Amino acid sequence: MYYVYIVSDSIGETAEIVAKAVLSQFDNSTLETRRFHKVDGADRITEIVKEAAAENAVIFYTLVTPELKHVLWTETAAEDVPAVDILGPCIDAIANRFRIGSNQEVGKLRQLDEDYFHRVAAVEFAVQYDDGKDPRGFQKADLVILGVSRSSKTPVSMYLANHNLLVANLPLVPEVPIPEIIYQLPRKKIIGLTIRPQVLNEIRSERLKVMGAGACGVNYAEPNRLLEELDYAAKIYRRLGCRVLDVSNKAVEETAANILEIYKEALHE
Repeated sequence: MYYVYIVSDSIGETAEIVAKAVLSQFDNSTLETRRFHKVDGADRITEIVKEAAAENAVIFYTLVTPELKHVLWTETAAEDVPAVDILGPCIDAIANRFRIGSNQEVGKLRQLDEDYFHRVAAVEFAVQYDDGKDPRGFQKADLVILGVSRSSKTPVSMYLANHNLLVANLPLVPEVPIPEIIYQLPRKKIIGLTIRPQVLNEIRSERLKVMGAGACGVNYAEPNRLLEELDYAAKIYRRLGCRVLDVSNKAVEETAANILEIYKEALHE
């Protein structure tokens, strides 16, 4: 296993996003990130660098404080640990080009502004109205996502919540009628997720291994059961007249991006 250390004097989210984008270009089974956030002292940086050296790791960092950056430069050079400054070159390019100074404010991106509070509220909404826990959420939501179990409804809802959208989702099960309120919603507000049976079988089979054979029911990954559930979902989608996305082998980010496009198009209709 190879490691990429994320070091930040804030929460390290920016560096982690960059690291994940980079790691996606490699075999992720051999690469792993470790995040060290709220690093606020030279001693802590020294500890992290020594640990990175012992594990033959690479460091990605977003340190704003000049003193901490200097310590990291010194320590990584001494330990021969590759270190990549995520923010520094971008800040320097703007400062040099436009002759303006940065404010060197730690956690600037995480200021508790209005946008941040909206995002927190959206995440709380997604949690509260996950898996149809409370049908009242369907009317309040900006988007309602429908799909069979393990079609990525929850992670997609959470991802969209981080884009300030209020998202509720509902699992489709043949034996459980969907709430009548769903049929009263504007169809442009509803997104149906579908998935190829073989892909769904693989996902559910892995889930059974993790949870235990009896945890999700005997027929959870049985091919005929999967076809029954997917046929039921398709009938619901046709009745609703909603947009349908195939999530087979798609990353959550890709599915969410497609839904965002559909949502933005609907706003202009």
